[in-house]
Amino acid sequence: MKQTFSNAQKIKQLFMILIPILITQLAMFSMNFFDTTMSGHFNKHDLAGVAIGSSLWIPVFTGLSGILMGITPIIAQLVGSNEKKKVPFTVIQGIYVAVGMAALIVVIGFFVLDPILAGMKLDHEVQRIAKEYLIALSFGIFPLFIYTVLRNFIDALGQTRTTMLITLFALPINIALNYLLIFGNFGFPKLGGVGSGYATAITYWCILVLAAFIIWKKSPFSHYRLFKSFSSIAFSTWKEILKIGVPIGLSIFFETSIFAAVTLFMSAYDTNTIASHQAAMNFASFLYMIPLSISMALTIVIGFETGAKRQEDARSYSKLGISFAVTMSLVCALILFFFREQVAGIYTNDTSVLKLTAHFLIYALFFQLSDAVQAPIQGILRGYKDVNFTFIMALISYWVIGLPAGYLLANYTDLSAFGYWIGLISGLAAGAIGLSYRLKWVQKKQWIGGSVNDSQRNHA
Repeated sequence: MKQTFSNAQKIKQLFMILIPILITQLAMFSMNFFDTTMSGHFNKHDLAGVAIGSSLWIPVFTGLSGILMGITPIIAQLVGSNEKKKVPFTVIQGIYVAVGMAALIVVIGFFVLDPILAGMKLDHEVQRIAKEYLIALSFGIFPLFIYTVLRNFIDALGQTRTTMLITLFALPINIALNYLLIFGNFGFPKLGGVGSGYATAITYWCILVLAAFIIWKKSPFSHYRLFKSFSSIAFSTWKEILKIGVPIGLSIFFETSIFAAVTLFMSAYDTNTIASHQAAMNFASFLYMIPLSISMALTIVIGFETGAKRQEDARSYSKLGISFAVTMSLVCALILFFFREQVAGIYTNDTSVLKLTAHFLIYALFFQLSDAVQAPIQGILRGYKDVNFTFIMALISYWVIGLPAGYLLANYTDLSAFGYWIGLISGLAAGAIGLSYRLKWVQKKQWIGGSVNDSQRNHA
């Protein structure tokens, strides 16, 4: 990334990084999206089973992959401060961490999956599909986590277009495998929703192989000679990665696991309500890819500018990123309001499920504004390597405010299942307010520390 000064240059730089990230996130999420929707067109039990399985898997994956996101600001600041020789060693250590975490998931999952699903008191067929879907998906855990490290390395260099192309290559593979394995076309076994788990696992192996090949052969990644040698484990580097990554992972886990917890409470309702809730939540999560992508782009540019001691540019990027996120959230909210029935029709042909899904989507409107503020601020704070407050705020806003409020509204008012959504909206709003105050404090501190450097740069 080159040095920028004017707002026009900053906008161009931010969008050059952001647009490929957005396309990548939408494509990655589309794998889960197509798993859910294609399973829903098989039958409603498969829709509910895959949705339940996904709701358990996503907080685990996003939380632990969030730990690996600690690599992004580390590498961005190393590149920004011209310490590029340290980059390959850091990435290799990140791969070791990823392998360890993947192994831990497999072992823990072996012992806890059955008790968790049994505790949800699901329809027997829905429980079977959810379990077998997660088992199928587990064959892709190791490649997915290793790829996550490689992706963070690629993105931290500002080469987000590369990860976009990798993911766009993988998406049609995933859809084609879903078509073959869910519906049993062209002589393949007819596995229903479980087939989507195997399709996604195979796709994860494909993107790992492709990413490794590009890093080994293509510039500028090949200059780092990443796979020339694999250094021994260095716990001091693990500590640096985990010090930044664990709070990131925990904050993401608290945010995503709240939705899994709500799904657990939703299991008290009938299959139509579960399927409708999950379909609406799936689409709301799809829209969340926009502020999340802005957040990831801001982590890169803020990390780079902070490493280069250009605090004024970092503040400008922050304002641009948040403004764009809020604007996009308003556009998405309007689209969702006017086309909610058409959106519901993407997930199901069942009339009762479709109508209920459209009702849930009205509440998804209010997710948009809070996400548009809190997600970009999280990315900005990560760029500054300020991660502990985000973790604390996520715990308070979701688990102290959001879930208790949702439970009370769902069980002690006439709102029923919709009460949980109002509780989630309350938690998101609280998080947005708390993070806004934190950002103001951090940037004031950074401004004081970096004002001399900015003054020298502007007069150079």
